Amino acid sequence: MSKIEKIFSGEMQSCYIIAELSANHNGSKDVALQTIEAASRCGVDAIKLQTYTPDTITLNCDNKHFKIDEETIWDGRILYDLYKEAYTPWEWHEELMEYARDLGLECFSSPFDFSAVDFLESLDVPAYKIASFEINDIPLIEYVAKKGKPIIFSTGIASIEDIELALKSCFESGNRDVALLKCTSSYPAPYEEINLRTIEDMRRRFGVPIGLSDHTLGIEVPIASVSLGAKIVEKHFILDRSNKGVDSSFSLEPKELEMMVKSIRNVEKALGSVSYELSQKSKKSRRFARSLFVVEDIKQGEKLSSKNIRSIRPNDGLEPKYYYEVLGKTAKMDLEYGKPLREDDFE
Repeated sequence: MSKIEKIFSGEMQSCYIIAELSANHNGSKDVALQTIEAASRCGVDAIKLQTYTPDTITLNCDNKHFKIDEETIWDGRILYDLYKEAYTPWEWHEELMEYARDLGLECFSSPFDFSAVDFLESLDVPAYKIASFEINDIPLIEYVAKKGKPIIFSTGIASIEDIELALKSCFESGNRDVALLKCTSSYPAPYEEINLRTIEDMRRRFGVPIGLSDHTLGIEVPIASVSLGAKIVEKHFILDRSNKGVDSSFSLEPKELEMMVKSIRNVEKALGSVSYELSQKSKKSRRFARSLFVVEDIKQGEKLSSKNIRSIRPNDGLEPKYYYEVLGKTAKMDLEYGKPLREDDFE
């Protein structure tokens, strides 16, 4: 059973971390391979590709409908030209996927049309990702769902109705291994638009595993998402942002990705389970809690008072809860300054 299948069987307890290659190979297969190797060293679980050509995702047309003008980092560009620069050649896919598997990583992709799905099926991918901008493409979703593989949806541009219809389409196609990623389709995404608390609501509302596809510049948001129940985290990854590229500005470099993975794993350890039991170290630390001590020399027969008995650290004497009970009692023997007060010291 693959790791991603274990998300849906309940056997995958840790967060499933995906490094998104996207266009960060900058047209070089060698760079793509180096990026996969670097991601492996950072400790991720999976590499994700994108499977399209400029002709399968849009038209070679430069009228106003195909020009980007939405206050993005790609404004002024024609869609066809952008995708021509960004796409991952299909003839690379098999080698990239085999290399990822050899490194112990799962590798799958986002298809953008039926032909991409057929091609990915020929490579026996373990799962599919539906990108935010394809969440309303119900025929594509149904086609993917019928392949019987786990499906991860990004929801960056989706309304609740879009999400409900996408899930319904999968379920009615006989596929219930579906996960949703909270996503903000802004590149890079500002922190005040992330709304991580939506993860908790999505889990209750939709009843499927929830994760995060993050486009912020840092690693704080993915780390925080895990504490809110994210089971999947996806982040764009690049060897060096200075190499530029269409997605470089919101991609992590190796040191950042490695720190994100380590931090997520530490958060998972810290979340633990609901428990009021003290650890062994905590039990040892109780020695430094407060207890009742003799703070002035007390003669035999002298009364214990607030002047000669106090609650202080450490915890070697009677519990402070007995303080008022011992006041006014009589010392059975001489009690020295600094002595932990015991039951047999008074009567």
